[in-house]
This record gives sequence, C-alpha cells and structure tokens, in this order.
Amino acid sequence: MEYVYAALLLHKLGKPVNEDNITSVVKATGAAPDAVKIKALASALSEVNIDEALKNAATVAAAPVAAAAPAAGAAKAEEKPKEEEKKEEEALQGLASLFG
Repeated sequence: MEYVYAALLLHKLGKPVNEDNITSVVKATGAAPDAVKIKALASALSEVNIDEALKNAATVAAAPVAAAAPAAGAAKAEEKPKEEEKKEEEALQGLASLFG
C-alpha cells in the first residue's frame, strides 16, 4: 500500500510517477523498497490517467450514499455511453490489480 501512497504523493506534487521516484519516496520513509512491486505499479500507472481514476473513485464511493437518500424527484439518471463505461472499467481494473 505504501507504493500506491508514494505514487499518489508524487502525482499530487506534479512529479513523474516512475520507478525511480517511487523508490526514492519509499526509501525516504525508511522502508525497504521492493523493486518488483514498484516496477509493476509504475507499469500499471503508465497507462492510467490518475486524475480521472481518482475522480471516478470518488464518484463510485459517493454513489451508495446518494442511492440511500430518498429521491427528491422522479428524474431518471442519464446513462453513460458504453465507450466511457468501458474505459472506466479498464482503468479501475488496472488499479484493482495493484491490490490483488
């Protein structure tokens, strides 16, 4: 989990999320970096738009709360285009593989 936190910190600071930078952040904490895990994380994140993934994660986390609240109107929620849903699923699967 510390590797993901390191990647998020680097992203937040506008630094490149790559193997060297993740390794440096992990070393700075006093932990011993695992090169295999770092390489896998950097590789997985190279194809992910982190801002979009964070935005989607916040939306997914907030959805159950919104669903539990009584509906104020009978407005039907718009459905996302299938292409957009597929991209979101792929991004979330990429992130999920980091924790599996």
